[in-house]
Amino acid sequence: MSDWTVVADTAAISPGQWETVDLDGTLVAVFNVDGEFFAIEDVCTHDGAVLSGSPVEGDEVICPRHGARFSVRTGEALTPPAWEAVSTFPVRIENGKVFVRDNRWD
Repeated sequence: MSDWTVVADTAAISPGQWETVDLDGTLVAVFNVDGEFFAIEDVCTHDGAVLSGSPVEGDEVICPRHGARFSVRTGEALTPPAWEAVSTFPVRIENGKVFVRDNRWD
């Protein structure tokens, strides 16, 4: 699958907020960081917790279960107990809408 999927209008995701979208069975969280949009797989690599709805500090999302931090820009696991990065997805803005693309099969 290489098509772009509409997530939301840009105005619907305020800075510090997020929206989720299902990409062919994979839940993806799209975060607005100071007007830039980033998409990561919506799952903690430590224990599988959902990351959307969790506290966001700057460009880091904090897992609600054990406090692991992930960069929403790069997917990098920043603190234990998570060591493995979360997957990231390409984002584009077009005509006031946020799009993501499933790049897992590229």
